[in-house]
Amino acid sequence: MSMMPSAHVDTFTRHHLPPADTWPALEFTLPELHYPERLNAAAVLIDDAVEQYGADRPALWTPDGSVWTYGQLQTRSNQVAQVLTEDLGVVPGNRVLLRGPNNPWIVAAWLGVLKAGAVVVTTMPMLRSTEVSTLIQLTKPVVAISDHRFVDELAIAAGDDVAGSTVKVLTYGAGNGFDDDGDLVSRCGHKSGKFTAVDTAADDVALLGPTSGTTGVPKVTMHFHRDILANADTFARYILKPTAQDVFAGSPPLAFTFGLGGLVVFPLRFGASSLLTEKAGPVELAEHASKAGASILFTAPTAYRAILKENRGDLLRSLRIAVSAGEHLSKETWEAVYEATGLQLVNGIGATEMLHVFISAAGDDIRPGATGRAVPGYRATILDDDGNELGPGSIGRLAVIGPTGCRYLDDPRQANYVVRGWNVTGDTFSMDADGYFTYQARSDNMIVSSGYNIGAPEVETAIDQHPDVVENAVIGIPDEERGSIVCAFVVLRDGVEGDAGKRKEIQDFVKQTIAPYKYPRDVRFVHELPRNPSGKLQHFKLRDGVLKDAAQSAATTEQLTPAGQSQA
Repeated sequence: MSMMPSAHVDTFTRHHLPPADTWPALEFTLPELHYPERLNAAAVLIDDAVEQYGADRPALWTPDGSVWTYGQLQTRSNQVAQVLTEDLGVVPGNRVLLRGPNNPWIVAAWLGVLKAGAVVVTTMPMLRSTEVSTLIQLTKPVVAISDHRFVDELAIAAGDDVAGSTVKVLTYGAGNGFDDDGDLVSRCGHKSGKFTAVDTAADDVALLGPTSGTTGVPKVTMHFHRDILANADTFARYILKPTAQDVFAGSPPLAFTFGLGGLVVFPLRFGASSLLTEKAGPVELAEHASKAGASILFTAPTAYRAILKENRGDLLRSLRIAVSAGEHLSKETWEAVYEATGLQLVNGIGATEMLHVFISAAGDDIRPGATGRAVPGYRATILDDDGNELGPGSIGRLAVIGPTGCRYLDDPRQANYVVRGWNVTGDTFSMDADGYFTYQARSDNMIVSSGYNIGAPEVETAIDQHPDVVENAVIGIPDEERGSIVCAFVVLRDGVEGDAGKRKEIQDFVKQTIAPYKYPRDVRFVHELPRNPSGKLQHFKLRDGVLKDAAQSAATTEQLTPAGQSQA
């Protein structure tokens, strides 16, 4: 596959792209998707925006009412680029890891990394040191920028030197003084704020996005500069139809490409502004959004249900569009929101591999219960297990082709995601004669809980480290509030009692080992786990047992011979 001349001096990402014959098909069917060969996404998103909309237009809001204008965001992102290149010697193609909650400085850092021609690796601030170490080993960053409140685990990981080279750590937000050499904000204060973005190729890698895998090792997706704009020029442009007067708000972290698109890329692409909330429950988020005059909201069905349960649907009524993604949106939830607020929730499915949403519908095109149709610029179908397309009415594997697609960083699982040019998402769907897709289930071992993707094997690995655990198996089970929750079946050492205290002990242990949102909310102690004659663990029997339990209102199934269970 022919690629444009790269601006990268450090060629790590280009050399670790998957083999060209394993790439998905790419299609650029819309005029907006015909990008120039030389393209820096950050220059388009902030420099072009300042030129088009003016430096004084609001760009980023925070709940306390403070605001960064487009001009201020441009200056600070330029200063970040200066710090990286002038002080730290970052060259085009180097990776820079970011760690922090949703706030203006993480946005400035993200833009600054891209302006410097480097490759941004945005991580969840909740990740523990072992998880960060794995990402450092995979992506090999030379610099890590962290909110000062989340630097401890990062410092441990960077100190492990797992990447084979020292990772320089810079913090921001501590306010340690103008001359603090370790503080990004202090360093930026010494810079002019004038920087010309590196002349990257449209197909230079700009972003490495870790995604939870169905094995313990995360997959890392690779996205080009043009990819970052493509989702704005498809889903945002044709489904959300934003204007410069819109104010975006939402719950997803910027480390999720769902949040990155909805709270950074989309508003900047169209001259709008964004409300950034570091941490807020559903009702608090809705209160902040209402106070800020937000017109477009991104969050998961779980949050919309929570807002309605608190009888605060009034907080949503001023929205122009409410987007639901990250987990399945049921027809019942859609109808409840509509009845309470008059809002027609925009459903959608996306993937880190595709960068953002590729199936959706808005307004009169919405059919409650269905996810939607392929977003303009994409096309989708249903495949059988052999990779053949199925006709309307059939149930099978969802597959999609468009201007973005799966490229894993040096990972053999590329062959599992791309089938005959199609991106196969790991979801089971049906499609009707009108091209509307309806979700059926996850077809792999991923647990989607409150919009978070949680790889069951990663949780199993964490539980296995507990000294009293002999073995365990993790599945996702249905939950009315969260869509699914993590359920762990645990075999304990002889003589150890599986009681409520041990259950909480294991849950707390997992929270200290991996990101807390991954912990098992349901822990069931059993004497043995179901296996086939060759010794392979049979997760499907656990799932079937849970469903049978629910149907029969029984405590357990015969296969599990339980020692006790309870849900936390």
